[in-house]
Amino acid sequence: MSNTLKTILAIGLVATITACAQQDDDDFVVVDPEPISVEPEPTGKY
Repeated sequence: MSNTLKTILAIGLVATITACAQQDDDDFVVVDPEPISVEPEPTGKY
């Protein structure tokens, strides 16, 4: 293989390893959903 191809492969390998090593585990925050509003009852008026 040519030196250029080896260099490109080496840079790609290093970039992949560093990208996989920097994964941060974010904490998931659970938020209570807002209560569903009740529909207004018809009063017979328009």
